[in-house]
Amino acid sequence: MQTKQALEGLKVVELGTAAVGPFIGKYLADFGAEVIRIESSVHPDITRLTSPFKDGILGLNRSSAFTQINTSKRSISIDFNHPKGRELGKRLMTWTDVVIENFAPGVIERWGLQYDELKRAKPDIIMLSASSQGQTGPCSKMVGFGFNLKGLTGFVHFTGWPDRTAVGPPLAYTDFVAPWFAVVAILAALDYRHCTGKGQYIDISQSEASLHFLSPAIMDYFANHRVQTPQGNSSPYAAPHGVYRCKGNDRWCAIAVFSDEEWHAFCAAMGDPPWAQDSKFATLLDRKENEAEMDKLVEQWTINSTPEELMNLLQSVGVPTSIVQNSEDLNDRCPQMKHRGYRPVVNHAEMGPHRHMGWPCILSETPLQLRPAPCLGQDNEYICTKILGISDQEFLELSESGVLR
Repeated sequence: MQTKQALEGLKVVELGTAAVGPFIGKYLADFGAEVIRIESSVHPDITRLTSPFKDGILGLNRSSAFTQINTSKRSISIDFNHPKGRELGKRLMTWTDVVIENFAPGVIERWGLQYDELKRAKPDIIMLSASSQGQTGPCSKMVGFGFNLKGLTGFVHFTGWPDRTAVGPPLAYTDFVAPWFAVVAILAALDYRHCTGKGQYIDISQSEASLHFLSPAIMDYFANHRVQTPQGNSSPYAAPHGVYRCKGNDRWCAIAVFSDEEWHAFCAAMGDPPWAQDSKFATLLDRKENEAEMDKLVEQWTINSTPEELMNLLQSVGVPTSIVQNSEDLNDRCPQMKHRGYRPVVNHAEMGPHRHMGWPCILSETPLQLRPAPCLGQDNEYICTKILGISDQEFLELSESGVLR
């Protein structure tokens, strides 16, 4: 008997592109919501065109980037440039509980699918727009992706080394932050609708959703008028605090020493080398003042051992230490990830068995049931005839006239 899922019965239409909208839909779909993704071969989602492609073979249904963020959904291919396409989209939105979109402000309005219009047809509908900087204000019309926003919000400024040019965090940072807040907002709106019978419109700014991760730097400026600068791997509260080269090809370990007790334990683990007894390393303030010299001396020790050996040794004496894991470590060798089932293999219609990302939370009563991402338009007939009740003849007409493509 199949276990009931947490969001089973929830109906969602996703007009998502790139990452943030699809991520929101994925979160709901993986935990049981019926999420219908509207897309089109006329303007394929950028992630369908993004490498890596399974087995190096290019194709709209072979992108691992798309597959990872679109699991458990259905796909209908509708060309919104066609008047009947917009009509079909609106028809689908009167079926749904929640609409998710992350196009630039103004796009949905041009299609006649904005919240006020949908509300006339379905008064209790919930709609969420996830844009770069919100739907209103002097900068709302600026078009961009998370790659642009990580610079606009300041994350690029803080990520790097003091003596080098900025590098920025990997990937489109805000695309991976904003969805968590969006999902909570949707669940709150559903609870509100359950109590009042009323829907609502949610306007989420990716920039604003992400800025709280810079709270220390922002508060430092408010309180002290101090503009923080890139610090590399260092911390004002710990030393050593960094990533150190180890034995092997491009192998590293992360070490963080916060207290005097941890420092003494660290020195003992190194065999109490003479340099560690120098007064310029005696206290945290001393070590911070001489951090560059200390880091070189620490690395002269770490380079003689593998990261696994160092992690086991230092953790055994209470010093926070970890291997810097690469993709192979995380996917194939990490015992914790294996135990948690974090990298499940799902059988995709075109790519076959394909490894996916799991979830950091496990629900005991309603566990997720990960299903493969859809091929483009694979559910056209099912959605039209079974969900919307369209006749076979009308479905053929929609297909032949180019509405479904």
